[in-house]
Amino acid sequence: MTTASAADAAPGTPTVAVLGTGIMGSGMAHSLLRERIPVRVWNRTRSRAEPLAARGATVTDTAEEAVRGADVVLTALNDGPSVAQTLTAATPGLRPGQVWLQSSTVGLDATTDLVHRAAGLGLVYLDAPLSGTRQPAEQGTLTVFVSGPSAARATVLPVLDAIGQRTVWVGEEPGAATRLKLVANTWVINLVNGVAECLNLAEGLGLDPQLFLDAMKGGPLDTPYLQGKSAAVLSGDLSPSFALSTALKDSRLILEAAGAAGVRLDLVAASAERFTRAEAAGHGDEDMIATYYAGRPAQGHAPGTGSASPA
Repeated sequence: MTTASAADAAPGTPTVAVLGTGIMGSGMAHSLLRERIPVRVWNRTRSRAEPLAARGATVTDTAEEAVRGADVVLTALNDGPSVAQTLTAATPGLRPGQVWLQSSTVGLDATTDLVHRAAGLGLVYLDAPLSGTRQPAEQGTLTVFVSGPSAARATVLPVLDAIGQRTVWVGEEPGAATRLKLVANTWVINLVNGVAECLNLAEGLGLDPQLFLDAMKGGPLDTPYLQGKSAAVLSGDLSPSFALSTALKDSRLILEAAGAAGVRLDLVAASAERFTRAEAAGHGDEDMIATYYAGRPAQGHAPGTGSASPA
């Protein structure tokens, strides 16, 4: 089993504090450890961080302990308030000059607030939201959008190379990467709801949804995303690669940004409504393709049976 510590790391390798070991944080920690980068981890619920100890991570009781002595602080939390609260808790262990790689999707207003807080603490803030889900995080094949001071690139390059297959440098201005992430998430959110609605309509019309998937397969309108998300629904395995409740949070951030920009996004608004219904029905912790359930008749049937009638 590959482990990493400060003693066996290559010269110049940064020590990374990972704050938040949910789906993305845990996956990135695994990728860092695989590249023999020393990792210190903290999670509000310690038991979710404990499995990383077997891979060589140092599991800490507090965020303050995790960041103390780290070269890079990587936050992978759910939303802006969570990041802000964690930063407050970590503050006594921080030092001026540390690089803060902020990967959580928090929206524009929260990013502005975090940039100001970082400046007040003397931290080098890199806005670094991620494109990818559980498997790319675990495999180190994420795409990372980064904006912030180019002088910090040398420090974070080993980290970015470990967690991602591609880094898109968006610019020097923190917040530019978050804007790009909101655009990218608009595509994903509308896409997943498009998949769900096709499955809903096929079943409502008395068709086995597999007929639709077979008709698309290999053609110009086929995508691995269509086939993979549909397979998850039809198999009943909705283990989250990206949780529906998180997709709903991101939908709201997109709509807030669009409203401030004077842009109307009808599809995202409709997607947010579907996510809201599915979450209310108890599917918030499942994969976001559980938006499928927002289009099911009240008295539904098992996917693929073709026995439903439209609601």
